[in-house]
Amino acid sequence: MTQNNVTSSPVLPAGNSALVGALAAGFGYLWWGFSVVYYKATMIYPIWEVLAHRPIWTLALTLTVVLLMRRFDKLRAVLKDKKLMGRLFITSMIIGSNWLVFNYAIYESRVMETSLGYYINPLISVVLGVVLLSERLSRPQIASVLLAACAVLTLTLLQGSLPWISLYMAGSFAAYGYLRKVMPVGPLEGLVVEAMYLCPLAIGYFIYAGAQDVLVFGQEGQSISAMLLLIAIGPMTAIPLFAFTFGAQRIRLSTMGLMQYIAPTTHFFLAIHYGEAFGTPHLIAFGLIWIALIIFSVDLFRQERRIRKNAKGGQK
Repeated sequence: MTQNNVTSSPVLPAGNSALVGALAAGFGYLWWGFSVVYYKATMIYPIWEVLAHRPIWTLALTLTVVLLMRRFDKLRAVLKDKKLMGRLFITSMIIGSNWLVFNYAIYESRVMETSLGYYINPLISVVLGVVLLSERLSRPQIASVLLAACAVLTLTLLQGSLPWISLYMAGSFAAYGYLRKVMPVGPLEGLVVEAMYLCPLAIGYFIYAGAQDVLVFGQEGQSISAMLLLIAIGPMTAIPLFAFTFGAQRIRLSTMGLMQYIAPTTHFFLAIHYGEAFGTPHLIAFGLIWIALIIFSVDLFRQERRIRKNAKGGQK
């Protein structure tokens, strides 16, 4: 999953723009949610081979889109900005590690932990705002963060182990979202550069795996459908990001805030479908998280409504 924390305007656009935006964002989140099904299908390949193909095909697709949309001048400007390229190197390593842990969770039948992680993500983002931007939390936000902390602590004590997958997914994605949000770079150009940075690692794996004769992709006797399955990893990465970014620019912040729970909810039900364990520790932890998110979402909605009201008052 590679979604950015794009903040939309608090004023709802007129006409059909908001509806189109909501459909696009919802499509993106659903795609991210059901991506678990796709990555389950790729388990016919070794996990490292799947990860190595991801930046290769993502770069091929995004560069094609750049050429078709005639945005090469914008990409060239990014490539010439050394400071921006350095920051994109950092985000590429963060999102690459996020992909690794996500695929590991799927291969190890721990999708439930990714669900918990992405539920916690917006609350981690709030904490980052306090630490990095000196933002002040409202009382409902403080309550939400404390409930999330209680959920993680409860799960740790009752299971006897730290839910590190959940924490890493939430923390890495929150850090990635924050860094990408403050960078002066578009989602398309940014993804091109990030994929470009990850490609040498992918090529290094292909050289090593080829020398060890353990590559599966393209081997004699492999079906075309099996090869196309892995090539599809490019669209699987890029399409939901484009849909999300398109939608985020056209709908209210509160709408986006509620829609971001589509993906982890889909992960949750898919984990149950795949027969993953859901015992008392999970019930308590998820219950606390859901209560925290209800409080958080209501507060978000109230804040946005207050901002719109003040904006309208200032225009009179």
